[in-house]
Amino acid sequence: MPVLLKVPSLGESITQATVGAWLKQAGDPVQADEPVVEIESEKATVAIPAPAAGVLSRVLKATGETVSVGEAVAEVEEVALSERAPSPGLAPAASPPSAPSGSGPRPAGPAAPRKEPLPSAAPSSLFRASPSARRLMAERGVSAEEVARANSTGQVGKEDVARVLEAREAGPALKAVPSPALPPSPLDLRERVVPMTTLRRTVARRLVEAQHAAAILTTFNEVDMSRVKDLREKHGEAFQARHAVKLGFMSFFVKAAVDALRAFPAVNAEVRGESIVYKDHYDIGVAVGGGKGLVVPVVRDADLLSFAEIEKAIAALAQKARENRLGVEDLAGGTFTISNGGVYGSLLSTPILNPPQSGILGLHKIEKRAVVGPADEVVVRPMMYLALSYDHRLVDGREAVSFLVKVKEAIEDPERMLLEV
Repeated sequence: MPVLLKVPSLGESITQATVGAWLKQAGDPVQADEPVVEIESEKATVAIPAPAAGVLSRVLKATGETVSVGEAVAEVEEVALSERAPSPGLAPAASPPSAPSGSGPRPAGPAAPRKEPLPSAAPSSLFRASPSARRLMAERGVSAEEVARANSTGQVGKEDVARVLEAREAGPALKAVPSPALPPSPLDLRERVVPMTTLRRTVARRLVEAQHAAAILTTFNEVDMSRVKDLREKHGEAFQARHAVKLGFMSFFVKAAVDALRAFPAVNAEVRGESIVYKDHYDIGVAVGGGKGLVVPVVRDADLLSFAEIEKAIAALAQKARENRLGVEDLAGGTFTISNGGVYGSLLSTPILNPPQSGILGLHKIEKRAVVGPADEVVVRPMMYLALSYDHRLVDGREAVSFLVKVKEAIEDPERMLLEV
């Protein structure tokens, strides 16, 4: 009996996902717990391991198809221990003459099916067919030329193939009617139709939901980065030599944010129904650019971590994001978010909340500006604009402004964070 490879639970409230890259093909041998296929959810890309050792006998879902949690995407034909190839150094058992020399026994049951090559979606590179369209073309014998005559957008879907089949079934009387579809013109080459990825669709949906579900306001301030820059220049090399990680700006802002969240707990809370849930833990989401877009992994219990531990946690999460290895557990459960648009050159922005959180701190580009010093003298300082977007349903304007001022004070006098005063 084959063993089904099913979509696992992908986190709270996630019921559907998209089939990503197949790491194994039908007919390939697999080991138990060996990654077989990637599943892209709205929060992360997860590799599903083989449930048993054997052969990947059937692929049930193609790349790009939507699947539900618990749904089977493939079948693995188990191979019993007695059927596996002998270990090196042991005399091999007699095998039928037809078996190639050195090959192991085949799994029980019918041979794994090999899919016939699917036809190209079009006679030129102007057309691209989806997996479901290519499959239907192969099953019904639809040529690329037929689809090309019925589609001028360059992106062939299952519905385009269906129209060709409908035209076939309509009979010869309709064949004399010229098709309204025109061949692609040079102007069509200026546009490309590309389906949104699961991550991009989820980001789009959540951003719209955030603006409809919360009363979002943003308050701004600016901070003098001189003291933090001096500390990094003075102790940066020693810090890296001792902790094997660079001393960045983000650890200072994580510490400053935790200090401000303690003082103004509403910014660390969330609206749940008609209640307010105050959280006495500080799990700070840090927005990082990943291989498939911007993601927000979470630094857990940031209030209990040292500067070095925060920097190590951020570095590890950023590395996983670049390699598309973030799991659901890395992304869920944040209480507050920090987004640093300054690394991309942003001077000022209004960040959008990451639901169900009630606050997000936006950092921006450090730029030298002329400011008035304590003795009314004009001096040049490295300045950064800060932005706090907050949910006005539970955070008052006074609290939001005071929160941002407390962050500013902590950054401009970082020794206070070390002494916890």
